[in-house]
Amino acid sequence: MTGPVLQTERLTLRPIAMEDFPRWAEMMADPEASRFLGGVQPAATAWRGFMTMAGAWSLTGVSMFSVVERDTGLWLGRIGPWRPHGWPGDEVGWGLHPDAQGKGYGVEAATAALDYAFDVLGWEDVIHCIDPDNTPSQRLAERLGSRNLGPTRLPPPFHELTVDAWGQSRADWKARPRR
Repeated sequence: MTGPVLQTERLTLRPIAMEDFPRWAEMMADPEASRFLGGVQPAATAWRGFMTMAGAWSLTGVSMFSVVERDTGLWLGRIGPWRPHGWPGDEVGWGLHPDAQGKGYGVEAATAALDYAFDVLGWEDVIHCIDPDNTPSQRLAERLGSRNLGPTRLPPPFHELTVDAWGQSRADWKARPRR
């Protein structure tokens, strides 16, 4: 594995590893969990996305973390800094396995990822590209202190998707109330 390992109260955030793929493929095969992540994907297509994230760690040092429950070792999803070519900004994005949703893992992992993006990577601003119909992601962005900055465009082949950029600056993140 190439990349950092972060610990939170309940979670380990680490680079993607081969043992994560079965649950990654389950997440991408689930219609609701994958709805805003490109839609349902067969394992062969999910594999390519999985390898893209893993390769980004090696080539750029920036990619989403695998989110793993500390007590059980169960893979819960992917959350973290993401900087695709042509993207409208430096993003901290997320996607959780269906059985990990609604348990506070998203805000816990995204908080650690935002700290990492601002404190270690030195990013000045962070966005989250969110479909206007994705109310769970909007709620998570709001809990993180982000606000809707308005519509944005993604590069091909995603250029026809409707997304809003949610985000905040490093100064906003540092000034937010701590829970």
